[in-house]
This record gives sequence, structure tokens and C-alpha cells, in this order.
Amino acid sequence: MPSSLLWAVDIFGRVYTLSTVGQYWELCKDTQLEFKRVSAVKQCCWGIACDHQVYTFVFSGDVPIRYQEETYENQRWNPVGGFCEKLLPSDRWQWSDVSGLKHQQLDSFTLPSPHWEWESDWYVDENIGGEPTEKGGWTYAIDFPSTYTKDKKWNSCVRRRRWIRYRRYKSRDIWAKIVSRDDPDQLPDPFNDISVGGWEITDEPVGRLSVWAVSLQGRLWYRENVCHHNPEGSVWSLITTPGEVVQVSCGPYDLLWATLWEGQAIVREGIDRNNPQGISWSIVESPSPENGIMHVSVGVDVVWCVTKDRKVWFRRGVNSHNPCGTSWIEMIGEMMMVTVGLNNQVWGIGCDDRAIYFRQGVTPSELSGKAWKAIVSGQESDRSQTGSSTSLLSAGCFFTDDIQNQTNAIIQGDADTSSDTELPSVPMNLANTPPMGAAASSSGNGTGNQTAEIRANVTADPLDSDQGEATVALTNNEKANLETHKSTNPGPSAELQWTNIDLKEAQKHPVLSISTFAETSSLSSLGMFSVGAEEQQYGADEHPLWAWVSGGGCLVDLHSPLKWFTVPSGLSSSVQSLSLSMTPAQTAAWRKQIFQQLSERTKRELENFRHYEQAIEQSVWVKTGTLQWWRNWKPHKWMDVRVALEQFTGSDGIRDSILFIYYMYHEEKKYIHVFLNEVTIIVEVLNEAKHSFALYTPERTKQRWPIRLAASTEQEMHDWLSLLNMSCCESRQLQGPPSHHAIWSVTCKGDIFVSEPSPELEAGPQPMPCDQMFWRQVGGHLRLIECNNRGIVWGIGYDHTAWVYTGGYGGGFIQGLANSADNIYTQSDVKCVYIYENQRWNPVTGYSSRGLPTDRYMWSDASGLQECTKINTKPPSPQWSWVSDWYIDFNTSGGTDREGWQYAADFPA
Repeated sequence: MPSSLLWAVDIFGRVYTLSTVGQYWELCKDTQLEFKRVSAVKQCCWGIACDHQVYTFVFSGDVPIRYQEETYENQRWNPVGGFCEKLLPSDRWQWSDVSGLKHQQLDSFTLPSPHWEWESDWYVDENIGGEPTEKGGWTYAIDFPSTYTKDKKWNSCVRRRRWIRYRRYKSRDIWAKIVSRDDPDQLPDPFNDISVGGWEITDEPVGRLSVWAVSLQGRLWYRENVCHHNPEGSVWSLITTPGEVVQVSCGPYDLLWATLWEGQAIVREGIDRNNPQGISWSIVESPSPENGIMHVSVGVDVVWCVTKDRKVWFRRGVNSHNPCGTSWIEMIGEMMMVTVGLNNQVWGIGCDDRAIYFRQGVTPSELSGKAWKAIVSGQESDRSQTGSSTSLLSAGCFFTDDIQNQTNAIIQGDADTSSDTELPSVPMNLANTPPMGAAASSSGNGTGNQTAEIRANVTADPLDSDQGEATVALTNNEKANLETHKSTNPGPSAELQWTNIDLKEAQKHPVLSISTFAETSSLSSLGMFSVGAEEQQYGADEHPLWAWVSGGGCLVDLHSPLKWFTVPSGLSSSVQSLSLSMTPAQTAAWRKQIFQQLSERTKRELENFRHYEQAIEQSVWVKTGTLQWWRNWKPHKWMDVRVALEQFTGSDGIRDSILFIYYMYHEEKKYIHVFLNEVTIIVEVLNEAKHSFALYTPERTKQRWPIRLAASTEQEMHDWLSLLNMSCCESRQLQGPPSHHAIWSVTCKGDIFVSEPSPELEAGPQPMPCDQMFWRQVGGHLRLIECNNRGIVWGIGYDHTAWVYTGGYGGGFIQGLANSADNIYTQSDVKCVYIYENQRWNPVTGYSSRGLPTDRYMWSDASGLQECTKINTKPPSPQWSWVSDWYIDFNTSGGTDREGWQYAADFPA
């Protein structure tokens, strides 16, 4: 599978990445910054540092990020000096953009931030439309604005040329600070949360991102114009919210959720390519009334949240048409936070151990997954540490005496120079400390050739007198904490203990006890003091304590195994204990208990009822075929599918049917099904390219998301339409012609549909919603229709012909299956199609088809907004055919001249 990265931040603010094909956490290159949170996508990562400033980390690539700045130089011809810089007062600027409305001089262009650099100076673009121009790059036209050509003509009164300069983004593979263009030293608000997504919004330009941030004051901000050639974006825009926001999460598509201080969640609606900020908010209540939502994370079509009692919840029924979902489902486990990846994979940080857990079993058919599994990957530095762990004891004896002498001298020197502060004495006894020498000699390669200078600087600050702290400075800038206390008898008898500091159990005491080093020293307690290229604050027995994780740029292939769950060779066994395992005795008892429960259930539900006869006998009839199905999510396309209509008859004689649609998704066979007693209408979709039809149910009507199927031929489509309509009628026990109380309707295409009213339509306190009414099609084509309760139905066609309903049933595509034998007649209809020819007058040629650039199309509809020529204007549907050629209409409202023209001062008038 292709490599992608999982990003995480530990409690010390350091950022790590874990590859989907790797086994070790790698520390981010820029280690000078400490981060609170990060949000990653494939091409970059955004983060908030401990100074509440926003940073972005853009990956390096083979193609540089370049942006083309351009401006146009404009000149006008005059009889005295020819083309010159003197323009008319009504002309555009001498230096302008392509439209001429914005003044753009060469020296007015500046770099947007320190992370950009100019690649070259300004130069003239000597090409127009891919063709070279004359020397100088000038293009000529009659006036501003107009169509420019490279050839200079006798009536060329103006000319222009384009100047180009490129700038390149240079801050790649490092954290680049996002500065405000208005005030480089201050952002709109200090930020405390950030989320990146939105790169898969339908029809969105490639490379555009949606970056959302939350400030400390609870306000929500959107970063404008973040795209491939502008990775920093331009400005922050404030988004109005119904309350103070705590945290925000943006998915790769149009899903955006945020949490409020009150514990509710808000969902952004109306996000699309033209409005990436969305339109309105909807409020979703917390799954637990007592504990509000603390954290939320969204994916493609899933939402996970963590409430204030650390419970994990999954939102059911979320999709692009219903971003709010339907209900909450509680998951097993307690987490600090969760994050959702590219294909809805989920990670979380455990509440007790601060380890990162991966949700196993997440598939497109089971989005909630099955179980949590801890990631036990080691750090990159563990490769060298584990290699030299067996030689620590033997290597330490060679360096013990040197370290003892050197350290005693340094401590004595520091005590002499610090006379202005009362220092607690720190005597050391390293006589029995081989591991100390081992730790000091453990450089990255395990050879033991590098010594470490240990300096104990003990300070007593009167402003922080409740904590005694000493800093141990190693030669590679590693730091550790040293517990100290005042010795009652300073001298060689006092002893020193190195300890690991656990932030969860940190306590403030002025006096801390010290035990002997020889009793407590071990390889695990000294693992954090290895001398290497990276700052190591965890022991070999310890896993990092994580504060944040982001899987927005991590793509986990369901068919490729991950190396995250196996302990790397040489790592401590305590790391392996992170995974939730059971002893063999517990497993055996567990299996025995499950077997007993299954046996009792079988006896209770099956064996006690074996003497009963079969309750229902069913006869099943199946029709299969090959159609095409329109997949309504990315990538939107037609897919070849197998369809099966299964019709079964119960003992009561009532027939019911199910339509199955089998398709392939990621080389996995899947299906969707529709109960035909839930279908409300089956309608033909008039399209030149496909012979298609659509099935609607009440739920799909609300979502505007019907099931669209297409056949290879018109006859095959009509066969399926007829069969499905007949099956829908049988499941509702509808036969024969419509009743006298039927409801008749006509679509905008002229098709006729009829619905039989049920007693629940208007009766009771809750009448039946209109989207649950079933409509069946009746053959014919009308513009208007009227009926009464005596069964008399009249209609008017598009050619103003009156038609009366004969009482027959069938016609259209239903012929041959369930239609009546008589009262079926042929109906024809005629419809006029109008297009308009437009011309403009000019002093040279008079009226011609050459209009101004702002004019309507020369052949258009009545509004002038749609181009309609004689060639590209098609019949409304395949059922229509032309009965005449195009001719001029002399009966237009307002009158015409002899040639059919109408006149006005301008378009429109």
C-alpha cells in the first residue's frame, strides 16, 4: 500500500510521525517548537504551538510550489507620437490587471510572507494563446476592452503586453509560521484548535483546502484561499456561530462539526465548491444529558465524539445529504480524544495510559469497527538503544572512575562559584554504579566511545520555594530532573538517586528522600539519558505519553497488514503489555462461558419448537439482468451492476418484492436493496446519453438521492419499468384502472401519474406525509389535467387539444403486461420550440452577428442566458421528434417587420 503518515504530539509538545509501512515513530525535523495540536492531510500539516500561533508544515516534492504574478502594460496610439503611455481619461490604468480595473505597477508587488522568494525579475511574455508574437510581446485591438491579436492592423488604436514574474515557496519540510498580512506580529486571536480538510468537495479545484481554527475566546475562523500554489492562505475570516466554540473537525468532503462550551455539537450545512464556508448551522444534542460533548472528529461520512465522562460515541446515519445524522451509539472504551482518517479509519488516545489505539474492523459496511488495539511502535532511537542494551554492564566499568572524578570536580567548582544563594549539598557516591558509565557511553551506535559531561546546577529560587529542582546538562543538550535535599552531613557518605519524572504523579515538596543508587539503578531507569542525536525523555521501559493524534492524512489499506502492533525486537516487554491481552486461564473460562450461553440459547429458541409445523410457505420468483447504476458519491460515475428482482408470495396470497443491486467496491462485492412496498414512484429520466429511470422512497425523496439505473436499449428499459411498476402495484394490492377517487398529476415533462388515496391520508391527528404517497404511471402526455369524484378525467395537450380519459389501463411502456384489452388509443402531441437570433448595429457594416463582448449570444433563448443554435437545440426527450424545419415566427408579441425582426435600444429592453 502507498505510504502515508499518522501524526501525533506527546505531552512534551514534540511532534512525531508514524508511516503506514514503518514500525517506528520518527521525530519531526524541526525540534525547536513545542506544539499543542496538529491537523494533517496528505500534502501538509497544520499545527498550533504552545505560543498559540499557527504553523504549517509542507512536504517537499519534485515539483516546486511556484506562483505566477502578472500585470499588463497598456498603451494608446495618437497621431503625433504613435503608441505611447498617454491614455484617455476614460481608459484603464497604464499598468493594470487583465480586466483593467485594478492598478498594478511593477513595484507594487511584494512577497506575501518571509516563506516566499523571487525566482527571477520581471520579463515580457512574448506568447499569446501559445503562439509567438512580434518582438516586444505587444498585442493589438481597436479599443479597451476587446479581442487582442498579435497582428497590427490599420484600426489598431490600443495595445498591451503582459509582464510575468515567478515567486517560489521555500519553507518546505519545516514549520512555517502563519503571519497576518495586516499585522505580522499578531493573529486575530490566540488559537487553541485547528482542523484541515475539504479537499474532496465535489468539483472543487485540485489542491484547495479548508482550514478552520478556534480561538481562546470561542470564536471560529476560516482561512481563505489555501491551495497548492498558496499553502499559507491569505486572511482569516470570522464565522458566526450560535455559541462559544471549543473544538472543530473538518472532513475531506463537506462534513464539518464543532463542539460548544455547553456540550452541544453544531453542524455546518451548505458547504460546496462555491461556498466552502457553508451557509447555516444545525445543533445536535449530546448523547448523554449529564455529560456534554468534549471532542468530535469527522471523516468521509462518519462522526465520532468523546463526552466529558470520556465515553466514546458513534453517530449513525451521517452522509452528505444528512450531515447531522440520526442517532448516537455508545462504543466500548474510554478515550481522551479520537481522530478519523481518510477512509473512515479511527484512532484514539487512551484515558488511563495515554497510548494511541487503532480501531480495528472498520469497513464500508461496518463503519463503527469492532475493537480497539494499542499501537506499540517504538521510536527511531530505539533501534540503537536495543542494539547496545546487552553490553551496557560490561562497557560501564571502563568509564566509572572517569565519570566519578569529573563529576565531583564539577560539582565542587559550581558550589564555590555560587556564593549568593544557599545551595543544598549534592554529594555523590558512584562506587557501585556500572550502569552510569554505560548510560554515559551509550551514543547512537552503541560503541561506547563518547563520554558525557554531567553538571549539577542546584538553585534555590525564593519565588518557587516549594519545589527543589536540579538540572543535569549533558553534552548533547539532554535534560533530566534530579531530586535533591539538604544533607545533614555533607560528605562522601551521602548518596544520589536518578529518577524518571512521571507528570501524572508529579508532586511539589521542598524535601525529597534519596535512597542508594546501587539499590535502584537499572537499565530501564537510565534509558532516558542516552547520548544521541535526539532528545530522549522516555525510558526504554516506557511508551510515550501522547496528547494529540491526527489521522487526516493517513490512508490505511484494509488488505495490507500494519506493523504497528508488534513489538520491535529488543524493546522492553513492558511496552508489549500495553495491548489488551488475557491469560490462557481467562481465555479458557471465557470460551466455556460463551459455549454454555450459546447452548442455552439454542435450546430455548430452536429445540423447544421443533415439533411445530412450518408457519409460512413461500413461493419465490426471481428475475435477473445487467444494468448500469449511478454511484452518487465520489467518483460520481455509472457502474456496471447485476440486478435481481426477487418476488415472493406468502400463504395469504400477498406478493412482495425486493430489488437487489450488486456492485464492486475496492474489489469487494457489495449490494444495496430496496423493498418495493417502500417505493413511492418510478420515473423515466429523459436523457440522450442513457436510457435510465429512477426509484424514489420516502427517505431518498428527502435526501434528493434516488436510485438511478440505466439499460442498454430503450426496449430493455421499458421492460424493467413495466415489471417494477407491476410489482409495486401488487405489493400494494392495486390492480386495474384508477378508482373514481384517485389523485391525478402531471410532471413538467408531461408524464401522467395517479395515486390512490388511503384512509391515513387526511384522517387522524398525524396525516400521511405527501412523500409517502405511491404514484403509478398512466400512458399519455398532457400539459394540464382535471378530474372529479365520478371518474371523469379531462386533459389538454401542448398543442391545446382536449383529451378525455377512456377508463382503460396501460399504454406507454406498460403495454403487453398488465394493460386492459380495449380503450387504449394512440395519442399525439405537438410542442413549439422557440430560439432567438440577435444582432447589433455598428457604423461600418450595419446590423451584423458581431456583438459586444458583454452582449448575449447571437443565437439564444428568450432570456439570452443560454446559447441555442439551430444545430445544438435537441428535442425535449427521445419520445419527441421534429415534424418541421426551423421557420421565422411573425406572430411574436409586439409585432415584427417583414423579415421577422424586432428592435430595441440595447439588450435587454
